[in-house]
Amino acid sequence: MTTPQAPSTPDQTWGAAPAPGTPRRPAWSPGRKIAAGAVAVAIVAGGGAAIWAASSSSASTDSATGPGGMPGGPGGMTGLGSALHGEYVASDGNGGYVTKITQTGEVTALSATSLTAKSEDGFSKTYTITSDQATGLATGDTVTVVATESGSSATATSVTDGASGGQLPGGGQGTPPSGAPTPTG
Repeated sequence: MTTPQAPSTPDQTWGAAPAPGTPRRPAWSPGRKIAAGAVAVAIVAGGGAAIWAASSSSASTDSATGPGGMPGGPGGMTGLGSALHGEYVASDGNGGYVTKITQTGEVTALSATSLTAKSEDGFSKTYTITSDQATGLATGDTVTVVATESGSSATATSVTDGASGGQLPGGGQGTPPSGAPTPTG
């Protein structure tokens, strides 16, 4: 017993002319063309906005900035002005990520290579600093520290005067991002 087979159709190559007798597909209506154009414009605009946002937020990993690229850490950000300490993840600028720590507190221990700060809630953390960042600091000063965390160590990238939010003399904070306001105080 044999099974009847469907008539075979010639293989169609993409882009080849349709086989004779094949009905043509209807052309797009003007409304459909406009809708497709609007979708394309929205995609391009969204991509441009994403690229702009990514290039603008690259300042958030600059050594003088805290979360969201605000100078001096969270003090300049709405809703975070009273934050004592926190942790966030930022782009490292090379396709990876880095964990950042920010803390406002009193300097409880200080040397040319380390600073320990204690926040009002009792949180205490020791940071590796440079001798330039230690310049102008003393035990008992209130500071805001922004640091990069790697394993169990934290290296300060910014140390600012916690009372005024200004950079300390010789603080070694690095170069502020272009267009950033200059701290005063």
